[in-house]
Amino acid sequence: MSAITKWKAGVTPVYSLRALARLLSYPDAALRDSVPDLQQVLVGEAAVNDGRLRGLSMLLGSLVDQDVMEVEEAYVELFDRGRATSLHLFEHVHGDSRDRGPAMIDLVKTYEQAGMLLDPDKVGGELPDYLPVVLEFISTLPAAQMRDFIGEIAHILNAVHTALIKRRSLYAHVLAAVLEIGQQAVEAVALPEEEDMDASWAEPEAFAGCSSKGQQSPNQPQPIQIVRRSASTTQRGASA
Repeated sequence: MSAITKWKAGVTPVYSLRALARLLSYPDAALRDSVPDLQQVLVGEAAVNDGRLRGLSMLLGSLVDQDVMEVEEAYVELFDRGRATSLHLFEHVHGDSRDRGPAMIDLVKTYEQAGMLLDPDKVGGELPDYLPVVLEFISTLPAAQMRDFIGEIAHILNAVHTALIKRRSLYAHVLAAVLEIGQQAVEAVALPEEEDMDASWAEPEAFAGCSSKGQQSPNQPQPIQIVRRSASTTQRGASA
């Protein structure tokens, strides 16, 4: 039975989405201590299929079975040292362009209009486009709006999922689970050649002009705006 038929129509798998959000967070002691609870939520709510659940269980097990330092170092290497696996959504669609700031403001307004205020103490001061924060927000939406929102970011989720599969990371199951809960296809996408984050943030060559890397973000696709659909909202940003 597929994941999209396991939970009732009109009902959002709230706790599963929040468990997946937590699972994508930095694997500190608090997260490792919560592994049994996360496992219980994912099994109990039955929002993902059995095969996906086995993959998620393997990831949860690895967080507590492996050496703590190795787990934390692997997480940083995976998510913080390359754009392809970045958990900041606007990194994939805006890069370093000036559009990123206004997009952040729009996303915060979307949260606030829905009644969700970001608490820096709870989200670690993360930016609003940080995927665990986005998933927390999505978990507050009615089922149809939840599916629509996941649909709007599905191209990003599939890109990150593809990059994680390329690295043979169990975290790929988290991205796939979100897509399946949102009734979106899990599919491989073509990825551009990746540049190390440290290299991309290197100071541009003197007198190189405004075409230097990091100043203009050449060849970056222009994204849709990641905002919740509503009856009064008819315009989204342009896709690539």
